[in-house]
Amino acid sequence: MAVSKLLPLTLFITFLCAVNNGRVEATHEIYPQFQSLSAVSVHQLHRTAFHFQPPKNWINDPNAPMYYNGIYHFFYQYNPKGAVWGNIVWAHSVSKDMINWKALEPAIYPSHRFDRKGAWSGSATILPGNKPVILYTGVDPNDRQVQNSAVPANLSDPYLRKWIKPAGLNPVVDPEAGVNASAFRDPTTAWWLSGHWRMVVGSKRNHRGMAYLYRSRDFIHWIKAKHPLHSAPRTGMWECPDFYPILLSGKQGLDTSVLGKQVKHILKVSLDVTRYDYYTVGTYLTDEDRYVPDNTSIDGWAGLRYDYGNFYASKTFFDPAKKRRILWGWVNESDTTSDDVRKGWAGIQAIPRIVWLDPNQRQLMQWPIQELETLRGTNVKMNHQMLKTGDHIEVKGISAAQADVDVTFYIPSLDKVEAFNLGWSLTDAQLLCAKKGSKVQGGIGPFGLLALASENLEEYTPVFFRIFKSSQKHIVLLCSDARSSSLKDGLYKPSFAGFVDVDLTDKKLSLRSLIDHSVVESFGAGGKTCITSRVYPTLAVLENAHLYAFNNGTETIIVENLNAWSMKKPLRMN
Repeated sequence: MAVSKLLPLTLFITFLCAVNNGRVEATHEIYPQFQSLSAVSVHQLHRTAFHFQPPKNWINDPNAPMYYNGIYHFFYQYNPKGAVWGNIVWAHSVSKDMINWKALEPAIYPSHRFDRKGAWSGSATILPGNKPVILYTGVDPNDRQVQNSAVPANLSDPYLRKWIKPAGLNPVVDPEAGVNASAFRDPTTAWWLSGHWRMVVGSKRNHRGMAYLYRSRDFIHWIKAKHPLHSAPRTGMWECPDFYPILLSGKQGLDTSVLGKQVKHILKVSLDVTRYDYYTVGTYLTDEDRYVPDNTSIDGWAGLRYDYGNFYASKTFFDPAKKRRILWGWVNESDTTSDDVRKGWAGIQAIPRIVWLDPNQRQLMQWPIQELETLRGTNVKMNHQMLKTGDHIEVKGISAAQADVDVTFYIPSLDKVEAFNLGWSLTDAQLLCAKKGSKVQGGIGPFGLLALASENLEEYTPVFFRIFKSSQKHIVLLCSDARSSSLKDGLYKPSFAGFVDVDLTDKKLSLRSLIDHSVVESFGAGGKTCITSRVYPTLAVLENAHLYAFNNGTETIIVENLNAWSMKKPLRMN
């Protein structure tokens, strides 16, 4: 469960109310004066068109996405009374394609002693007999976090509208002695192994992040294992853990219980202290019930991330209809709380992505689900366009505030690549992007796209590459720099960035950006590195938004091919 606004780490304030003796520890930015302040009117200016977003109010974590009897179900944390965190329920929407959604009544809301003070995040598992069960975190009257279950009231209802909490069974997991009851939440989808179900609950012990492991024969009585599935020092609270298998090759997804020699495992955790999602690629040692990251994967702040921008509290699920694993992630606002109250809404979900293992087996790849392409409208193309130093060429003929653009750049020569300064950090791409930006001239780069740009470039969000040369290889940096995105004061406008582990033998780099009024969601090198930015332009809005391809490096870059589409609104949204 996540509630804080995204802030730079140096400014992130943690509100601590002691940990000991079961007293509560919180990292919540709570605004009780706004929690039940419903919007009189909803400001539409920066609302997204094709991202998942309810008509008004606050949303955060994707809870338990699942596919059941031909229907995709999406549950998420929602405040039905206001545009800040509070009054949280499990909102519920259904779809046949994860693009067009129908909103239903909330599935879960606080109603019993075991969840009286909160019904927080969790996951769904489909049990034998095609029976779905939700595990979720409840907060009891003593502020203890416990794990509860809920089941559909009527399995014959195709939409599973009503969910019940089985009488006398909850909580199914109570934090025992030695477990921090105020940091014990977000149970995972369960997997089956050797006669037992297994699931993980996120926690921490002092500053050590913990993935506590629980086992059950019947999905009712759960016993804590003697040791966690995994833990790591100096990483703090592990929110929203996710543990799943992934094939060594190919894009096919796997059910959470699949094991085998051709399978690796992914452990993702959302670090409460940084507000980013990190994952490792590793091996699940079934005999020991332990997970061991590969030596190419690092736990903690220097590790791999799904997304190097505004993306948190993510959750995956296996889609058996199309044999794929789908990733959902929460994209919070980066304006102020008072802005959110004024506009009457806060939070969106990133476009669902398929995930698979990179052929190098060191990281994941991600790509928007194919169903998104059904929203593509007017198309324009650009082929074999030279971009000389200082060029910015407009992509005309589409709605630039609501677009899908996919471009491949060709780099004629890699001879004049800027040397990578040994004083720069290979673990802090964001610092390097902030230092260099989109205007400081390099050898190869910066080049890329100027999204949500005003006509005279008073505002623009550049998404771009820079290429450096170390003694051994080329180093590719992808940036999404919001510092020039808006003339408005008081916004959080970071220069998000990630390094791209890519071979430049063919001298090509691809970039796809989904532009949707106040969000720019970008996928570098076919999905090796992803960055999501929230921006709030004042000039580059609606029909006044523009899109450019640009190059501020000394070496000419060629737009080998560019496809851009205006994006239509889904037929039905929440």
